[in-house]
Formats: sequence, structure tokens, C-alpha cells
Amino acid sequence: MNQEGDMQDFEMTIYIKADPQVVWDAITGNEGNRAVMFGSVMRGDLEPGGRYEFVGPGEGGDETVHVYGEVLEAEPGAALSLTEHPGPIYRENHAELTSRMTWRLESAGDRLTKVTFTNDQWSAGHPSHAESAETWPKVLSSFKSWIETGEAIPLG
Repeated sequence: MNQEGDMQDFEMTIYIKADPQVVWDAITGNEGNRAVMFGSVMRGDLEPGGRYEFVGPGEGGDETVHVYGEVLEAEPGAALSLTEHPGPIYRENHAELTSRMTWRLESAGDRLTKVTFTNDQWSAGHPSHAESAETWPKVLSSFKSWIETGEAIPLG
């Protein structure tokens, strides 16, 4: 918690040996998401104001909505910002629980992308907050591995 009582933000910067558009395609495309996001894919309209959801295998079957929200910013190869709510199957008060996920992609040289990921604006008492500092480094490392080698790391 910070001085204002808000939940702590998570931010991490990594470098991926690929062009920003390749990184964007991995973050938003079905192949990269299936490999890294536990078999889920992102569905929806990646336009500001659009709705999206991560859907895949889970407690509710193959079409379980794990996370959903609104697209705040979508600039291919440069930036993606989304609100996040846990899927309805996980929490009765899912609509009240929210955070923001933002990916910033910058060219950092020949076929090199600087990726800065931030997960912030947590609603009070969001149950996923406690795990975010452990989960996001694994997910981001898995995206890096998948993009660079074609093989995601096991996330358990």
C-alpha cells in the first residue's frame, strides 16, 4: 500500500529480441496467447472503447471467461492498455473488481523491443493483487521466451 492507501502498482521492463510489431502480435494474437496464457485467446475489438475477454480452458469448460474488460488504448506495435475484471465464474462481485494492464513497446535497436508492462489502478480488496508481483514476471518471461525461441516456459 502507498501513502494514500491504494494498492501497490506492478511495473516491469524487459527487452525482447524482436521488432515491436512481432511483440504486439504475440501479445494480442491467438498463437502467442495460447502458448503463454494457459491456452486462452483474446477475443474482442482492439479499439479504444471496445470490449475484450480472455477465453479458454478452465472451471467453466473450454469457453471459460478468465478476464474481461474495456480497451483503453490500442496502437499496434506501440501500446495496449486494458481494464481488467476477473471472469464471472471466479467472483460474484467480478464487475466491482478492476485493475489496468498496460504494455508499452518501444524499438530499442535492431530487432530489439523494450517492453514496459504496468498493472495498476487496483480496486480495493482485489483478490488477484497479492499474486500479481509473482505471476506477471513469469508471464512476461514466458512471452519473451516464446517470441525468441518458439517455446513458452512452464507456468504450472
